[in-house]
Amino acid sequence: MTGSVAGEPRRVMPAGYVHGPAAATDGLDAALTKTPDPVAMILVEGVSDQIAVETLATRRGRDLVAERIAVVPIGGAGAIRRVLATHASSIPVVTVLCDVGEERAVRRGIATAERDVAVVVCSPDLEGELIAAVGMERALAVVDAERDRAAFTTLQKQAAWRGRPAADQLRRFIGAGAGRKLRYARSLTDAAVDTDRVPAPLAAVLAF
Repeated sequence: MTGSVAGEPRRVMPAGYVHGPAAATDGLDAALTKTPDPVAMILVEGVSDQIAVETLATRRGRDLVAERIAVVPIGGAGAIRRVLATHASSIPVVTVLCDVGEERAVRRGIATAERDVAVVVCSPDLEGELIAAVGMERALAVVDAERDRAAFTTLQKQAAWRGRPAADQLRRFIGAGAGRKLRYARSLTDAAVDTDRVPAPLAAVLAF
C-alpha cells in the first residue's frame, strides 16, 4: 500500500517474500540471492521484519540492492552466532534488529562470535513499535483496509483478551498468523510513513 489506506486490496501478501513453514531457512537464502555481494547487512529475526525495513527504504526512495545492503531474516535470535560466522564474517558493517525479549540472546551470540555489531532493539517488538507510532485510530483503519475488522473483533471478545488495551489486542491479532504478520509489516509501515511517525528502531537500522 502506498498513500491512502482505503485503497489497500484485500489480504494481499507482499510480493517477493517467502512465507510458510520453510520461511525461517528460505528467507535467509532468498535475501542473500537478491543481494549476493553485500557491503553491509541488516540481520532481522523474521521475514516480517525484513518486509518492514525494505518497505521503509523503498518509501524513502532508497534501493538497498543497488546500495548492496542485504536485509537478512535469520529465523530467530538463536541463529545469530551461526549467521555471523557463516554469512557475515567478511561483511564490514552489520546491524541487528531484534525484539527486547531477544536482546540478551542476540548480544550473547555476538559476543561469542567476537564481532563488532550494532544492535537496535524494538520494545516490545516491531509490531508494538509500529502500532504506537501509527496510533490506534490509524492502525484500525489499516485493519479495515485489510478486511480484518470482524476477525479482530472476535479476538477482542475472547476471555483472555477482553478488556485488555487495544494496542495489546492488536499486537496479539497480528502475531497470531505468519501470513498476517507479513501483511501488516508492510501496511503498518506504509501508514507510519504516511503520517511521518516511523518508529525510531526501524529508521535507525537504515541510518547505519
